[in-house]
Amino acid sequence: MVQQRFVSIGECMIEMSGGEDRLYRLGYAGDTLNTAWYMRALLGKDWSVDYFTGLGEDKYSADIRAFLDANDIGTSHIHTVPGRRPGLYMIHQQDGDRQFTYWRDTSAAKLLADDKDALNAAVKGASMVYFSGITLAILAPRARGRLLGAIVRARDAGARIVFDTNIRPALWTSPRVMTSVLTAVATLCDVVLPTHGDEAPLFGDANADETADRYLELGVEEVVVKDGAGEAVIATAHERVKVGPKPGAKVVDATGAGDSFNGAYLSARLAGQSLQAAAEAAHAVAGVVIGQKGALVDPALLGSARR
Repeated sequence: MVQQRFVSIGECMIEMSGGEDRLYRLGYAGDTLNTAWYMRALLGKDWSVDYFTGLGEDKYSADIRAFLDANDIGTSHIHTVPGRRPGLYMIHQQDGDRQFTYWRDTSAAKLLADDKDALNAAVKGASMVYFSGITLAILAPRARGRLLGAIVRARDAGARIVFDTNIRPALWTSPRVMTSVLTAVATLCDVVLPTHGDEAPLFGDANADETADRYLELGVEEVVVKDGAGEAVIATAHERVKVGPKPGAKVVDATGAGDSFNGAYLSARLAGQSLQAAAEAAHAVAGVVIGQKGALVDPALLGSARR
């Protein structure tokens, strides 16, 4: 059997989580890496999962590579950027919610698209390519163009293109640039996974259905609108379902919840499950993730959420 290939593109960062008594746990995370982690946990062995980013030549870059290799996430195409290091973020709880502090100005991942040949090689032969609004936001405009060029070539070669808009206004030069780029990029994609609460202030969507409709009107084939603890709206041109999480989930740390939802949903769809079943599986996985600290949970904890 020919192995199919999932490629996720973005920024892997050093994550410091916890913070009780000023004690933190070091890990590695980032929206697109988080989704790759859950894809690897939930996809069968007939799929390989690769991660494409930029890393330096320092200890922590080497540790990230070793961490990914140890967890069967491919690193062979990662772009090495001399003199750069991974970004870092810390999570703490404040006023009942998680707060983030970032150090990423000199992140190697900001140069992940500087080597056009490496970028094209990373997506060549991919069955599915996944990236996010954060992937786009950290890149300079010309680098963003190179990334999109590679994605279009992968699409033309048969890959399905999947995009989580993952809106982070602080990373963009202006709301106008952000909304115009996200809208234009969505037209290149087969599947888009926006979050209604992030989209509504920028696009004026009154509810998750309007968010779904806006992307369908751009020509997106399948739209999965997340809405936190509310119902997710999953829509195509011919079908629409609304699926909420089961009640009773305890929230310890919501970091990575949406990313794990994405990974569980996509892996279920690739396994042939319906929109309804895939969304139910996605909520189940996210429910496990929010009950643990940090973005990446032990795959063994996913239990019955596995396919």
